[in-house]
Amino acid sequence: MSRLVREIHDGVLEGNRTTVVTRMREAMDANLPPQDILDSMTQAMAEVGNLFEAGEYFVPEMLIAARTMQAGMEILKPRLIETEARSAGVIVAGTVQGDLHEIGKNLVCMLLDCAGFTVIDLGMDVAPERFVQAVQEHHPHIVAMSALLTTTMPKMSVTIDALRRADLLPRVKIMVGGAPVSAAYAQQIQADGYSKDAPQAVKLARSLVSAP
Repeated sequence: MSRLVREIHDGVLEGNRTTVVTRMREAMDANLPPQDILDSMTQAMAEVGNLFEAGEYFVPEMLIAARTMQAGMEILKPRLIETEARSAGVIVAGTVQGDLHEIGKNLVCMLLDCAGFTVIDLGMDVAPERFVQAVQEHHPHIVAMSALLTTTMPKMSVTIDALRRADLLPRVKIMVGGAPVSAAYAQQIQADGYSKDAPQAVKLARSLVSAP
């Protein structure tokens, strides 16, 4: 790993936006391989996730690191497009119908984007039909659904049924999360996976994309 790439990595890990933006521009001027830079930032975000799970980082630190990486990605993305760097996978995400909470979903989307996934964020209060339409339009690997209320959790099952009726399962995987959601509930509604927080969502998404 070159000095510039290492400093970009460390800048993301530390949430130092100025360092990342400055070193990213220097890396572009030096024509460093964009995939190497992306890999280093993705690795840094994985380390951020590990620190969160270890209780050394908290949500504010995760947000700062993710926003720092996003600032770097704004500079890197044109070069990635030029070299046709491969996405880690395509994910359609949204908070289910009737639920107006999206802070947690936004953090998940931010970390997935930082991990190299192409994320289509449908926002909040997303009807089952809108999920179906988005899958038909974008052909994602994963549909990620969030619910923050026990009263809206059943909409996850309704959405899965809608995807099944549209003959979109099992070619698209389903991952779910949110405060009242559990692994047992995910199994009950036949989702493919459950994550308790944003770093776990990234790990789950990677495993679902790589699964046969």
